[in-house]
Amino acid sequence: MIRVVVVDDQELMRVGFRMVLGAQADLDVVGEAGDGAQAIKLAEELRPDVVLMDVRMPVLDGVEATKQIVAAGTARVLVMTTFDLDEYVYAALQGGASGFLLKDTQPDHLVSALRAVASGDAVVSPSVTRRLLDRFVGTGGSPMRDTAELDVLTDREREVLVLIAKGMSNLEIAEALFLSEATVKTHVGRILAKLELRDRVQAVVLAYETGLARPGLG
Repeated sequence: MIRVVVVDDQELMRVGFRMVLGAQADLDVVGEAGDGAQAIKLAEELRPDVVLMDVRMPVLDGVEATKQIVAAGTARVLVMTTFDLDEYVYAALQGGASGFLLKDTQPDHLVSALRAVASGDAVVSPSVTRRLLDRFVGTGGSPMRDTAELDVLTDREREVLVLIAKGMSNLEIAEALFLSEATVKTHVGRILAKLELRDRVQAVVLAYETGLARPGLG
């Protein structure tokens, strides 16, 4: 059973999420919060698997709440947002969120995303990721981080990291590089370990910040 805390300052949104998630046999909404401060408290008390986090809320916003929850190790965080809050989402990813979805995401996609995050994976939507990174990373020239960080990677691992940055799944990467999916999974694991990254979201951000991947290419 995947235990979820839903955080949104709009009660109707929380009700909607509870209805969608409650219809799934493996998902259990164990708590709800209307602001970031409540979310931190509930995460500490309930130790859910995933916190479904809104961004703009009273008292404490979702970005700061995400940072504190992830830092405390109490839960993984999946951020819900709208296109006009791009800057908040990027900050949330840097703060440790395991991914983000738009609030108009189809229910089945939301359910799949929660399952992925609960299993330790991350949710990286290619279209939204590219939109974010086009706007906030590498749009004007020099990399934001030292490219020497990538020297620990083999040439193949660099190739895989570029494809991760495009939002491709392990299966899609395997097909693109003519490898088995198991081999790609091994490469991904080594990339995360060598670069001391938590998940694919951090890998995407690092790939763009070091200039290995560039907005609008590929």
